Amino acid sequence: MLSKPLSLIGAAAALALTFAGSATAQDFPNKDKNITFVVPFAAGGPTDKAARDLAESMRKTLGANIVVDNAVGASGSIGANKVAKANPDGYTLLFFHIGQATLPTMLRTIPYKVETDFEYLGLVSENPMSVIGRPSLPANNMAELVKWANENKGKINIGNAGIGSASHLCGMLFQSALKIDMTPVPYKGTAPAMTDLIGGQIDLMCDQTTSTAQQIEGKKVKAYSVTTPKRLAPAVFKDLPTMQEAGYKDFAVTIWQGLYAPKGTPAPVLKKINDALKLAVKDADFIKKQESAGASVISDARNDAAGHKAFVGAEMAKWGPIIKAAGVYAD
Repeated sequence: MLSKPLSLIGAAAALALTFAGSATAQDFPNKDKNITFVVPFAAGGPTDKAARDLAESMRKTLGANIVVDNAVGASGSIGANKVAKANPDGYTLLFFHIGQATLPTMLRTIPYKVETDFEYLGLVSENPMSVIGRPSLPANNMAELVKWANENKGKINIGNAGIGSASHLCGMLFQSALKIDMTPVPYKGTAPAMTDLIGGQIDLMCDQTTSTAQQIEGKKVKAYSVTTPKRLAPAVFKDLPTMQEAGYKDFAVTIWQGLYAPKGTPAPVLKKINDALKLAVKDADFIKKQESAGASVISDARNDAAGHKAFVGAEMAKWGPIIKAAGVYAD
């Protein structure tokens, strides 16, 4: 019997894969199969909350259950790597914040490549930061805080949710702006850091408004400033000056959140997910939940893959020199 030419066998195999991919895309999402949002941080934190709010909204469009998997560790790279190595079928997605742009510089080794191992689905929201202090801190406003910090050089502890976290990045910028070195105290998440700040074990923290709003409103911490160019609208923040108003004209930072799929996920699957994301950022309930915590929902070119990827590239270029200058690395 004559064997089939290798070229025909290869063509047949490629055709079979094409049809298989089309069938997978056409059937996506399977209503009996969960979509998983991998969040590289602990449950209860701001990234986790935003992911769960987004999952609830996107569920309405996709018609499939979306669950959150908190894959914690290595400053977020464990969760990111889990998605980078996942089956590219649209059922495992990464919900990650600014760390997607900063970890390649901050980590000495990283098991994936941000630029090539992911499909970019779009940015979702961005969270301002606020500078807060322990309730017993003698300073009652930003001017007094700067004076106190200058009088206590070498004695100040500034907490964060872990190396590479949003609060860690903001803390580095804060120290750089004031030109005062402080002792960073990393925790395994925002919650334990906030507990110690309230208890007076640490002096300061710069964290996302989604984490600080309730504590500020309850007067459990002292609030000094926000990190946006303009003051924030929610009542709990409206009386807080910006860092720029306090005299630090180049100090502006928000912590953005984005959604990613493994490289090679079929284009029709990506489109379905992206379409659901674009509807979610216009969902009144989702917008209300984000704004009530001081976050802003993104609704611009960054909701698309190209805009998202270009923005992440710009953020990598922005933060790389800052991190290198600080000399802070996570192993």
